[in-house]
Amino acid sequence: MKKPGCLALLATLFLFPAAAQAAPEKETQLIEKGRYLAAASDCAACHTHDSRHPYAGGNPFLLPIGTLYAPNITPDRKAGIGDYTEADFSNALRRGIGKGGKPLYPAMPFPSYARMSDADIHALWAYFHNDVAPDPASVPANKIPWPLSMRWPMTLWRIAFAPTPAEARKSAERHFPSQETARGAYLVEGPGHCGACHTPRAITFQEKALSSDGNDLYLSGGAAVDGWTPVNLRQDNRTGLGRWREEDIVAFLETGRNLHGSAFGGMTDAIVHGTQHLTDQDLRAIAHYLKTSLPARKGEAPWTYDPAVAKALQQGTLPDKGARLYVDRCAACHRTDGHGYAPAFPPLAGNPVVMNPDPGSLILIVLRGSTLPPTEQAPSPFTMPGFASLMSDRDVAEVVTFIRRSWGNNARVVTQDDVRTFRKHNGQWIDDKPPSPMNRASSPRENAP
Repeated sequence: MKKPGCLALLATLFLFPAAAQAAPEKETQLIEKGRYLAAASDCAACHTHDSRHPYAGGNPFLLPIGTLYAPNITPDRKAGIGDYTEADFSNALRRGIGKGGKPLYPAMPFPSYARMSDADIHALWAYFHNDVAPDPASVPANKIPWPLSMRWPMTLWRIAFAPTPAEARKSAERHFPSQETARGAYLVEGPGHCGACHTPRAITFQEKALSSDGNDLYLSGGAAVDGWTPVNLRQDNRTGLGRWREEDIVAFLETGRNLHGSAFGGMTDAIVHGTQHLTDQDLRAIAHYLKTSLPARKGEAPWTYDPAVAKALQQGTLPDKGARLYVDRCAACHRTDGHGYAPAFPPLAGNPVVMNPDPGSLILIVLRGSTLPPTEQAPSPFTMPGFASLMSDRDVAEVVTFIRRSWGNNARVVTQDDVRTFRKHNGQWIDDKPPSPMNRASSPRENAP
């Protein structure tokens, strides 16, 4: 009775061998697309604490309500998300609802992921479910005191502040002048979730805008994260990207450096784990969107280089202690003219980080140091040493003020009290050594959707 059916199956495989391979090949392409999207979404930066345990979680996040640890998102059935269905996975990403209806804290940027398409969510699911190795690593319990540890208020928060997937997709599909701009907007506002760091938040923790059609606060600079202040990504001349070309943005996202500055803090992780693996086409789309869709919002006077300080230093005139400290500690790499040796050692003259109204990042770099990690296109790392144990609060204030006031920067003075307060509130970040970037075994650049 079974013989005719077997013969028919053999005939089908013999006559149509491509059909037998089509399904596995399609599944492989879907998984590779998911791998690429995981890089575009920067999943590893939050969910990989140890490079030996990809996506096994454990990264701590200091929130105003306490310490939250990123969960294990490998397909391990006990420690990870192995018992999640695809619907559970989609709900977590796009609605902030874990398995069984458990609300997730908004540290997981589900308001941005809500903009992602069904096809992209499906590809991510295929990658995490089928290609990521299960890892039984446990994650520390969150250190959030009661009653802040109660989850039910997150439901109210989500209803009040987070768009539904339908609302987010409608915004994502709004009219754009070109397909390139639309693709850049999708990557920045959706999987890239750039606004999670670079957009200011309200007292209730929601981002004040989720897209460029929201208001001009979108990507105008965020609150400090681990001591670092995310910069303004709009077209402001002094404190934003107004003087950067699209090519400069592409170079920065691909290598962590360009002629205007270098990555630091959490942005190094975003580049190492994420943007360096995007295709040139997607990087250019992001750059085009940032340059054409985010006009300046502050009406800043254009930065103009002032050579007076450079001439004084080159003539051996050191007008104050800040200048003397700069010559002793900084000028070898950043030069007396403030231009540095970009892209290896970034310029301080005209640098948006230096002119930021919040001097926190500059103070932290002086105290802690910073490492510019290697990337595939720029394999040489560069490390600036920290001076926390070598310079007093007054010394740091003097040299930071000198840098912020020289070469036309003209930013506000930093006082000894500013540095003392910064040390008090950011001691754990100052004491940490600059982390070594994690190495990636493979690149998804060739697997773009």
